[in-house]
Amino acid sequence: MSRIGKLPITIPAGVEIKNENNLITVKGPKGTLSQQVDPSVNVTIENGEMTFSINEDSPVTIKQKQAYHGLYRALVNNMVVGVSQGFQKTLELVGVGYRVSNQGNLLEFALGYTHPIFLMLPPEVKVETKSERNQNPIINLESCDKQLLGLICAKIRSFRKPEPYKGKGILFKGEVIRRKSGKSASAK
Repeated sequence: MSRIGKLPITIPAGVEIKNENNLITVKGPKGTLSQQVDPSVNVTIENGEMTFSINEDSPVTIKQKQAYHGLYRALVNNMVVGVSQGFQKTLELVGVGYRVSNQGNLLEFALGYTHPIFLMLPPEVKVETKSERNQNPIINLESCDKQLLGLICAKIRSFRKPEPYKGKGILFKGEVIRRKSGKSASAK
């Protein structure tokens, strides 16, 4: 059995969970999320706790059942945490002339290219940008869906990946980049 899959999920106050035909719907103060669960995993909700167990009658291999056991427990736990507390990521633009601004959910980047880059965010994601003098521009992203938030952060980072020579690019706040030394002058 999966070590993660064996752990029960405690349902916080204000969160409502429904399980209909292996479709788990989690509703809370921050939003509503749903996830289809494979039939090889049994889901039980009782006494304010949600537990996952392996269905022995399923035709899937035992190794695959164990993998699903931990996977679906982790996905549903992320949904419960998301609708009750939410997830937040902070990105930082490091580089001369790098700027970001937003109008609602439309982000506009100036990243040293000949053209600005526009990115329309889905309505589930809240965005806030900060640009202060002598500070790197910052993007704060907040959502109840951890997977969607990760995808958006990866998309934003792909516009200017951090490079190891000058340390320029779009980084997560507090991320440390391993720096490389450039060309060294040959001794004559």
